[in-house]
Amino acid sequence: MHAREHAERLYGVYVGLDVHKETIAVAVAECGRGQPEYQGEIRNRPKAVAKLLERLSAQYGGEQILFAYEAGPCGYGLYRQIIASGHACEVVAPSLIPRKAGERVKTDRRDALGLARLSRSGELTAVWVPNQEQEAIRDLTRAREDMKAIETKARQRLGAFLLRHGRVYEGKSRWTQAHWRWLAMVKFDAPLQQIVLQEYIEAVKESQRRVSGLEQQMRQSLAGWSLRPVVEALMALRGVSLITAMTTLAELGDISRFDSPRQLMAYLGLVPSEHSSGGSRRQGAITRAGNGHVRRVLVEAGWSYRFPARKTRVIEQRAALTSPAVQAIAWQAQKRLCGRYHHLFAAGKLKQQVTTAVARELVGFVWAIACEVTGKAHGSKSLA
Repeated sequence: MHAREHAERLYGVYVGLDVHKETIAVAVAECGRGQPEYQGEIRNRPKAVAKLLERLSAQYGGEQILFAYEAGPCGYGLYRQIIASGHACEVVAPSLIPRKAGERVKTDRRDALGLARLSRSGELTAVWVPNQEQEAIRDLTRAREDMKAIETKARQRLGAFLLRHGRVYEGKSRWTQAHWRWLAMVKFDAPLQQIVLQEYIEAVKESQRRVSGLEQQMRQSLAGWSLRPVVEALMALRGVSLITAMTTLAELGDISRFDSPRQLMAYLGLVPSEHSSGGSRRQGAITRAGNGHVRRVLVEAGWSYRFPARKTRVIEQRAALTSPAVQAIAWQAQKRLCGRYHHLFAAGKLKQQVTTAVARELVGFVWAIACEVTGKAHGSKSLA
């Protein structure tokens, strides 16, 4: 969401907050051209924030106040407290804050003053703030992602230990029942090494239990989630499992809030970077801006389009829960993206580049399905 277009007409006072774990630096810019005023630091505690809100309300009685602070590890508790008090608040994207090239001094005071000044001039870009239900689902999907990373690391450590001692599995696929039976038969002459092997195995099993438990929690939480119809609709797409669909919507919320699929592609950092000057135009790798969690799961989904387009039994079962219009979009996506994958691969592109290009186009179909389910008018726009 972009900066306000008529900020000066809407607000009379702008407050910049430089938020840290223990303190909040406060600066105020009144409507007009005057210099912002630094008002010191307060503790980053609800009581101290409440006193600040009361003081500023009394000091600027009758004026509408807009607060702004950078998105960061402190979350959205401050945002919700400010909104609940009747004031306006923006959580701004740190990477999109304008900065002077020659500035080499950075302090909390300067940051607060800069936020107040830029907020007044309408040069800040606000991020989308999830509600508490949305944030809870997002925490759940991110926890599952973290546990999956721990599982992957545990598997790698076990594999490295076995390889170091010449124990190599000759089967087709690892982490199957056959592989687990093989692990149970691996023996070492040294008792200490046998203990080490068992500890590595237990670490993998424990991480798997945690991942499985969180995935079960995701399935249970879906029943009461307001975005359940959109999740089920997205699962009609090839390569989009429950994990992928829930991760996408947990991170993005209402996808139909984006005006076009191109805007969503750019938000996810899936568009090529570009450097153009004069008559030259050069495009590079994708920007990798925006939400990396969604970008990762959609690129993974893109791999499934390397196979020919067909409606498998699993896809048919998932699509049966959706409307005919959603099923038509999903089938159109399969035909388009499978053909796109093979066309780019035949042209000599690397598999990673092909999959990224497919994921970028997959975003357009995700957007179209979300618009179809939510009934947004711009869902009928072209995906091109």
